[in-house]
Amino acid sequence: MPSGDQVAQVLGYIPQIGAYFRREAAEVPEALAVLFAEHRLTARHGGVLAQLAPSPPMSVTELAGRIGVSLSTASELVGDLSRAGVVARREDPDNRRRTLVSISDDWREVVQGVVAERSAPLIAALGDLSPRDLEGFARGLAAWAREVRPR
Repeated sequence: MPSGDQVAQVLGYIPQIGAYFRREAAEVPEALAVLFAEHRLTARHGGVLAQLAPSPPMSVTELAGRIGVSLSTASELVGDLSRAGVVARREDPDNRRRTLVSISDDWREVVQGVVAERSAPLIAALGDLSPRDLEGFARGLAAWAREVRPR
């Protein structure tokens, strides 16, 4: 169990990180902001894009696991993004019953740019960590994500 001082230290970083994400949310390219407004897309949809941007096409099941939602919720989010034209769906050539999703060609550069820009400070920080510290950091984030996941 962490000490009170350790908890206080960690909690002291939360407002800084929160402020960063609020600031970044306000600095979205205009075309993407318009797309989100016109199609009533939310931060949850942005979370889907953040998972798809750096990855090869993935199944909706894999996406659901990555973002910690049910398969039906992931399917609904992908459907919204597909109707907006920002996500492309295609049949998996290796398993025709499976659908693969990816960022559409029309939006790939914009979305990957936003994700790269937002993740740059984290990637820089990770580069400063030893392998042992990086492993501990990743385990800590995973534990935190499990605790805040809706039940």
